[in-house]
Formats: sequence, C-alpha cells, structure tokens
Amino acid sequence: MIRRLMLALAAVVVFVPPVGGQNVPTPREQFGFDVGDHRKLANWEQLTSYYEKIAAASPRVTMESLGPTVSGNPFVMLTITSPANHARLDELLAVQMKLSDPRTISGEAELERLFDLGKTVVMITHGIHATEVGGSQAAARLAYTMASSTDEKVMEILDNVIFLQIPSLNPDGLQWVADWYNEHVGTEFEAAPLPWLYQSYVGHDNNRDWYAFTQNETIMTVGAQNRWHPQIVHDIHQMGATGARIFFPPYIEPWEPNIDPALTAAVSQLGTYMAAELTSQGKAGVVVNAQYDAFTPARAYMHYHGGARILSETASARLATPITVSPDQLGPGRNFDASQRSWNFPDPWKGGDWGLPDIVDYQFSGAMALLSNAAKNRRYWLENFYGINQRAVDQWDEWPDAWVIPAGQGNPTGVKYALRSLVMADVEVHQAQAIFSIDGMSFPAGSYVIPMNQPYAGFANSMLEIQHYPDLREFPGGPPLRPYDVTGHTFGYLFDFEAVAIDGAVGVALSEPIEAPDFDFRLPAHLTGSAAPRVAVYKSWQESMPAGWQRWVFDQHEMKYDTLHDANIRGGDLRNYDVLVLQSQRASSITNGFSVGQLPAEYTGGLGAQGVAAVKAFVENGGRVVAIEESTEFVVDLFGLGVTDATEGLPNTEFYIPGSILRLELDAASEVNEGMGPEISAWYWNSSRAFAVNDSRIRVAARYGSGDPLLSGWVLGGDHVAGEPAILEADIGRGSLVLFGFQPNYRAQTVATWPLLFNAIRE
Repeated sequence: MIRRLMLALAAVVVFVPPVGGQNVPTPREQFGFDVGDHRKLANWEQLTSYYEKIAAASPRVTMESLGPTVSGNPFVMLTITSPANHARLDELLAVQMKLSDPRTISGEAELERLFDLGKTVVMITHGIHATEVGGSQAAARLAYTMASSTDEKVMEILDNVIFLQIPSLNPDGLQWVADWYNEHVGTEFEAAPLPWLYQSYVGHDNNRDWYAFTQNETIMTVGAQNRWHPQIVHDIHQMGATGARIFFPPYIEPWEPNIDPALTAAVSQLGTYMAAELTSQGKAGVVVNAQYDAFTPARAYMHYHGGARILSETASARLATPITVSPDQLGPGRNFDASQRSWNFPDPWKGGDWGLPDIVDYQFSGAMALLSNAAKNRRYWLENFYGINQRAVDQWDEWPDAWVIPAGQGNPTGVKYALRSLVMADVEVHQAQAIFSIDGMSFPAGSYVIPMNQPYAGFANSMLEIQHYPDLREFPGGPPLRPYDVTGHTFGYLFDFEAVAIDGAVGVALSEPIEAPDFDFRLPAHLTGSAAPRVAVYKSWQESMPAGWQRWVFDQHEMKYDTLHDANIRGGDLRNYDVLVLQSQRASSITNGFSVGQLPAEYTGGLGAQGVAAVKAFVENGGRVVAIEESTEFVVDLFGLGVTDATEGLPNTEFYIPGSILRLELDAASEVNEGMGPEISAWYWNSSRAFAVNDSRIRVAARYGSGDPLLSGWVLGGDHVAGEPAILEADIGRGSLVLFGFQPNYRAQTVATWPLLFNAIRE
C-alpha cells in the first residue's frame, strides 16, 4: 500500500457533539460583544472556549487539538459538515486519499464511484499574522454561522463540503496582541506595536515556512493537510490601509513553473468568482490580478499537492481601532490604481472610515463565497484535483525521470534537512540497494532516489532544481518589477548538498519509501562544555525578524546564551560575557529605540549613549562583537572603521537583488571558515551588503563569488558585488569584531552558512 506520511497529531482531544445538540451560543453571548466591534478583540483563550461550546452544541462541528504551539497553547482545528457527512467521515476521507493518489484507483468504474461519493474538502486558515486581527475574529463569526444557520446556501455547503477550519495559525501571537491591545485601549498607547515579535521565533515570517517546516504550527497544519489533501486552501490575511479593500487571485506573473496549469486556472477562476460575489454585494474596492505573485513555494504548500491556494488580503485599520482614509491617500499599486476603475478593480472605494467591522465583513463574505463555489462545483473540484495528481503520476515532459541525492556527502546535516522536508511534504524518497550508474555518473549504494512519477513530484522538482527568475521590468531597461517575495529557494544551495537530475531508468532495486529522518542539530565543539565562550544576544524592543530566526537556530542546537535588553547593557551586564551577537537592525534603532510617547517608558530609549559606550568598552577590554547585515553600520560607526557599503546609492536599474542565493569564496586562513571548503552559498537580500574596505585593521574572511556570483534567483548588476568582501574581521584593543554582510541564518533555512556564524562566536 502506498505510504502516506501523517505527521503525529499530539494530544488529540475530540469534542463529540451530542445528537440534536442545544442552541449554539452567539459570539455576543460568549464575549459580551459582536466579533468585529470597534476596539474589541477576543483573545485565544476566549476563542478556544467558544469553539468548545460550539462543538458541544452543534452536530455539524467537531473540534480537535492538533498539539501545542511553540509557546504551549492549544492549536485547534474544527471539522464542519452535515451530520450525515460526519457519520461517514472515515469513508469520505478514504475517497479523498484515493483521489490524491491515482495509482491506488483500479479503473474508470472505481473513479466514477469516487467522484459520486466524494465531497469538496476546503481548509480555511486564519490569523497567521497576529497583528492582522480581523482574521481571528472573522473565524468566530464563520464558525457560528456554519454551526447554526439554516440558510439554504449554508445547508448546500454542509451537504457538499467538508470544511476544515483552523481559526488561528498563530495562537501565541493572537493571545499576546489581543491582551496588549485590550490593556492599552483607551490610553495614549492604543494600537501601539508589541515590543517583541508576535511569534517566538519567526514573527511576520511564519507564512514563509511551508517548505522548511521549522515551526510547530507549520508542522501541525501540514499534517492536517497531508491527512485530508484539501481541494482548496483559503489563507486569510490583511494588507496596507491605503490601497484596495480586499485582494483575491488571479495572481500576477510569475507563477512558479512546477504548478500544474489546471491548478493555475482553478485558482484564477475561484478568486475571480469570489471577487464578483463581493462586488455584486456592493462591496467596493475589490481587486484581482494585483500585488501578489505565485512564485515562491514557501507560501503555497497546496499548489504542489493538487489544491488551489487562495490568498485574500483585506485592508487594515490600527488593529481594532478605526481609521479614516482620505481620497488623496489612494493611489497606484502593482497592476492597478486604487483611485481608478479598471477591469480588475471595477468599483473603487472612495475613501472614508474603515475599521474592524469592515475587515470582518469582507473576510466573512469572501470565505462564504469560496465555500459556496466549492459546494456548487463539487464535481469539478474533485475531477480537477484528480487530474492534476494523475498528470504528476504520468510525469511532466519538463521533469527529469528522477532526482538522486548521492550517499556519503560531506554535509550530512544538509542532506538530512532536505530529506526531512521532502518526506514531510509527502514526497516518496527511496534508497538505492546497490551501486548504480546512469548518464556516465556512478552513485553509491544508499543514495536517495526521488522518482518523478508520483503525485507530489512538483514539490520535489521545485525544491531541487535551480531557480531562474525572469527579468521583469516596468519597461525595457527600466526599474525592476519587485517580486512579492524572494526569488531563489534551491535546497542544494540552502542546505549545502548535491542533488543530480537523471534521465533514464535507475536500474537498481529501491527500498520502500523512507520515513522522515530525525534531524540532529550538532553544536560545534568550541561552543560546548566549560570552555565555551559566554554568549550574550542583544534583544531590542524593536527586535527584527532575523533575531527570531537566530534564536530558533541557537535553541535547536541547545546553545547556551543569555538575552540582554537595553537596560541590561546600560547597567554593565556585558562584563559577564565574552561574545555579543547583534542581529540585523538599523544603527539608529539600536541606539535610539522607540521614542518617548510611542510605548510605555520601560520599552523606550534603545541603548542610548551609556549603552553604546558599554559596547565600545566591552570590545576594547577583550570582548568580541558579531554583527550581521544592518547592525554592521552600528559597529562601523562605533569604532570609526573605514568600511562602507559598495552598493550604496546605486539605482535599482543598475543593482538589484530581491532575495537570491550567491556564491561565496572563503579564505582558508580565517577561523570563521574553519572546517569549510573553498566555496559555499550565501543568502543575499534587501538588507545585505557588500563591503568596500579602506582600513588596515580589517581582514577579509570571505568574498562574494568572482565573475557571475548568482547561483539561484535573480540578480541585476551582479558585477557590483562580485569579488567584494562579504565577511570582515578586525582586532580592536584587546577585543575583536566579525561583520557579516549577508544573512547566515535567513529564515532559519540557510543550513549552509550556519557553521560560519557558529565559528564566528568564539573568544
């Protein structure tokens, strides 16, 4: 039987509703206000209590906990469908599993029976970004409506759809944001930003984790998706306040090339349908084919698993505090103008008051339109889903016959990381039982083989091939059209291993599909034991997302470090440490922090003159500072180094790297490169820099690759960084500095350059 990876669902608790039930409580009865009311936010504790009550009262709803979040909160999913469908849920799941893998279907008669029996499986996810507060509130309104309404449209949905609702993809952040807002509502700090990341590790980047699978919440969501293989996944977000009121697909170009054209068409028709529904209801400001592309798989897991991923983005307010947008604030966006009518923006919003009631109403209406389409077109969604998976099993002409990851590579950590990601994504990976040769290449026994005639081969190909992002300009020779996200994601470069595309039969016995390997985070010897340096990590109240990624990498490796806030450094705590790590953060932010009046006093001020002086004394007296990207400017200014950014001031028509993987050349004499080869791949994006050095105190530990440094993604003007310094070292007084121009732990995904950061952290 074909194996399907089902990620463990920890501590599953299912609330089985009594037959017949009781009256479903309204949100007002639960919270004391209607969800979407101005200046009112229900937190996660209140919401989970409400979902328990809904599940207990309605025979349409069950609730289960998929496990704990990173911070230990329950991560829940509701299953909403008719009582009759609930009674045969195992049978309907079996139908779905068959359709997801055409190899298990015996013939046309069985296929027809599956189409007749099956239901459209829809997953709707809310609130991955906790400051986009409408999603978590709209989730409660949607759950209540589906649990209690007798409207004809709702009944049609219940009969034809299995609705999997994850009411918050970030319960930790929801709890923190709601509690912070509710604490300060009605004060001068109403709607002030949280002075910490709203997810312990990844902040706003938790929706870029859909191929690395680093976070508990991602792992649990992927586990639910692998269990059910939804035909549609709807991810509800918010965006800026001065453009359209809501976005739906079609996405703008480019689409990632391993997405099935039938899925592209399905996404486009469904998004257009949703937009038409809302426009017909008199909701102004609905846009399609704008702003957002579909290139990176980091945000679109289901695009490689047969399902349509529908993104919606609704205009924001100030959390739950209303705003007023004047007409002159509305202007051009990507592929539309918020002040002008166009085919993809037929009814512009004219400006005025905008707040949480509007956000919740637009999001609720969009979700209902999607569910209605899924119900009315049940047969289409099942057939399209099957067809996409069948074409993958038949193997695309553009794909190789297989990918091979040779055994015995020098970086087993990177290989394991890649294998873990592939298997967790339901890709079948086998091991060769003997040596084999093909295309003039020989591969040892134990090499990993990924055949490309399997349902989710598109995911494997997207991750293993090299990305060549198109050169898209506003006009020929003009400024680049900014991708919505990054342009390179090749596993081999991110994780530092080799994968080989082969054509032809492997011609050797293969194992059964492997299980996801345990990932062994091994800390270098110099960072373990009593001789390890005493490490401090600076944590600003304006903490950047890279600081969260760094914390995750350190914690996974069980590295010992202490977190120091501004007051700790001002108070002289640096005297107790050997190394201070400064993640990427603007120099002015490090020094000044939030200004008085922006936040309560304890969260303002930055390092200040006293803290800056403490950092300088720390280095001069024998300490080491490791600074990354933007924080290097703080260090350069502090010690008067003759270092600038070689790309500073260049227009984007001459130099532009939106997020790509570059070749890095390492100096073997530097201790930063200990245990490394002569070259490695490095992540370069908008906060990275190539150094220009005019200071005899500076040693260059690494340079961006000479010639063409691009390995994967998109670079304009690569000659401006080619051969330029990327890592610098300097001795200052009795201490030392290490400056990284690139991000060595980008999104906790760049396994290739983790060793460089660990090597830099030493006395």
